[in-house]
Amino acid sequence: MPRVLVERISNARTGLRRVAMMAVLLPAFLVPTAATSAANCRSMPGPGVDWSQCGKSNLLLPDSQLDGANLTDADLNATDLRNSSLIGTNLEKAALIRSSLAGSKAEKANFARVEGYRTIFAGMSAHGASFASAELQRADFSGADLSGADFQKAELGRANFTGATITGTRFTMANLARVQLAGVKFEGPLDFSGAFLFLTRIEGLDLSAATGLKQWQIDDACGDQATKLPAGLTAPADWPCKHD
Repeated sequence: MPRVLVERISNARTGLRRVAMMAVLLPAFLVPTAATSAANCRSMPGPGVDWSQCGKSNLLLPDSQLDGANLTDADLNATDLRNSSLIGTNLEKAALIRSSLAGSKAEKANFARVEGYRTIFAGMSAHGASFASAELQRADFSGADLSGADFQKAELGRANFTGATITGTRFTMANLARVQLAGVKFEGPLDFSGAFLFLTRIEGLDLSAATGLKQWQIDDACGDQATKLPAGLTAPADWPCKHD
C-alpha cells in the first residue's frame, strides 16, 4: 500500500477517535452542576428550590414547602404564602410588597433588605430571622414569634407588633416611628441603640432592662404611667400621647 495512503488512513482514524472522545466529554460540559446551575423559575415549590430573581408575583402559594430555598431578589409582590415553611430560606432583597406570610414558619430565614410594605407576617414563627435593613413600613407582625430576630437598620414606620413575642429582638438603628409595640411579650433586655422612636407606642411596657435607650428617644416616644424605664431616664410630662 502506498505510504501516502497509509498516512491518510492513520490520520482519519486519529480524527475519528478525537470526535468520539468529544462526543463522550461534551455532555459533561453541557449538563449544569449544582454549583453552577441557574435558577429554574418554572420549577414547582419545594425545599431548596432556586427561584432567585424569578417573577413570582400575584400567585396563590399557601402551605408551600420552601425550607432552605433561594428566593434572593425574587418578585413575590402580592403573593399568598400563608402557612408556608420557610425555615432557613434566603429571601434577601426579595420584593414582598402586600404579600402574606401569615402563620408561616421562618426560623433562621434571611429577610435582609426585603421590600415588605404592608406585608403580613401575623402569627409567623421567625426565631433568629434577620430583617436587617429591610423596608417594612406598615407591616403586620401581630402575634408573631420574633425571638432573637434582627431588625438592625430596618425601616418599620407604622408597623404593628401587637401581641408579638420579641424576646432578645434587636432594634439597633431601626426606624420605629409610630410603631405599635404596646402589648408585645418579652423577657429580659431589648436593644434600642440608636433607634428612632418618634411616637412609638410603648404604653405598659417594662423597659427597665432595655439597652441603648437615651432620654431623647423616650421624649419622642409614647408611654404611660405603666411604662417602666431604665434607671436614669424619666417619663415626659406630655405622656400619655394622643392617638393619631
